[in-house]
Amino acid sequence: MSGANPRDELVDHLPALRAFALSLTRDGASADDLVQDTIVKAWTNIEKFQPGTNLRAWLFTILRNTFYSARRKTRREVSDSDGIHAARQATRPEHDGRLAMNDFKAALLQLPDEQREALILVGGSGFSYEEAAAMTGVAVGTVKSRANRGRRRLAELLHMAEGEELDMTDASTLAVMAVNHPVSR
Repeated sequence: MSGANPRDELVDHLPALRAFALSLTRDGASADDLVQDTIVKAWTNIEKFQPGTNLRAWLFTILRNTFYSARRKTRREVSDSDGIHAARQATRPEHDGRLAMNDFKAALLQLPDEQREALILVGGSGFSYEEAAAMTGVAVGTVKSRANRGRRRLAELLHMAEGEELDMTDASTLAVMAVNHPVSR
């Protein structure tokens, strides 16, 4: 046995490896996968085995380490078969937001001063209609009308269809458009 190729002896240890894997996993399919992973690792790293030492002990060590490494890995993983968690973790590319923001800024600059002012005060700065009316010295209804007309005109300038969502990443832009058009991040 000392002069034999250790790869030739791997098959002899399969029943013992499977029994050990079953005792760890308590599941036949998982045990088979674990034994397969062990054999693949042993085969590809056979040069690390020291001839004359206990091949079975070396294989059991590989199997045990593979099992516990996989177990540690699965503890850090989140089960997300429906993709809800992953969807919340995704981030949009920054360039998309910058391009959309540039289009938004250009459209905002095309609005009449009164509409732009109403949108910036009410949407972008977060003031109430009453506060914006007091600041600009006009009636609350006038501020509401200017903001509403401004939002409609922005939607036209941005070529948004009725009910289409504005897909922006900038909080101020989202706030300006939020009243008449649902937005998403």
